[in-house]
Amino acid sequence: MTATTTASDPERATLDKAASENFPVAPFFLPRDWRDDLMAVYGFARLVDDIGDGDLAPGGADAELLGVSATDADDRLLLLDAFETDLRRVFDATPSHPLLRRLQPVVRRRALTPEPFLGLIAANRQDQLVTRYETYDDLLAYCELSANPVGRLVLAVTGTSTPERIRLSDAICTALQIVEHLQDVAEDFGHDRIYLPAEDMKRFHVTETDLSAKTAGASMRALVAYEAQRARDLLNEGAPLVGSVHGRLKLLLAGFVAGGRAAVRAIAAAEYDVLPGPPKPGKVQLLREAGVILRGEG
Repeated sequence: MTATTTASDPERATLDKAASENFPVAPFFLPRDWRDDLMAVYGFARLVDDIGDGDLAPGGADAELLGVSATDADDRLLLLDAFETDLRRVFDATPSHPLLRRLQPVVRRRALTPEPFLGLIAANRQDQLVTRYETYDDLLAYCELSANPVGRLVLAVTGTSTPERIRLSDAICTALQIVEHLQDVAEDFGHDRIYLPAEDMKRFHVTETDLSAKTAGASMRALVAYEAQRARDLLNEGAPLVGSVHGRLKLLLAGFVAGGRAAVRAIAAAEYDVLPGPPKPGKVQLLREAGVILRGEG
């Protein structure tokens, strides 16, 4: 795809990013209607993250579609406000952005509510205003906006939502967010964001200067190990979600849990030194974890 095509077709540019995500967005083994609807949800989630990260396709097409002038196209908060306004049209009018027009029939067909979508926008708005988290509870509150809505939308699209499944899904999604934060400590710090709770940094005698090192010292490794255990515990807490569903959805959810567990193992295999770059699990480890979960052994 050429740069010209990407700039002129922001919808395609956003959806094409699905291939590079850590987890399959709408894998081939799912029913076609689920795949289509999940891709529409993905388009929304990917675009709001791109707005929040300043990673929109070049050319300003997305801003123009949202009614934001070229001179204001770099104002992330303004873009997020405009995107929220257009999102609300999904529920009572006709949105302007093609990704939201793609989402509208899914919202109606699956009876989706605004709350999870608004949560994802709020998380990206918070990223513009909050760059440090004092406590673990503060971080969990952020994950409630940034991660948990995704799992809730998957359950809603597949028609499997129950209060207990939502609770289990929230545990998994929060764990996956924490794992991603651990993998990306160096990258996030480069953007002046720290998702390691400040109270934990103090407890392990880790300073912000330590985050800029090429490799982690003993204190930093101990801190990462501590947070990784929290993620591992949340994955274990949420794992019964897999056994509560059947068929192809069970495979999808097992993949999410397995991906989280394999990532934690990769961090451990790197001796909790995440500063040189994100420790990534191999496919063999991922498949092994998925097999354990599907056999009901963990």
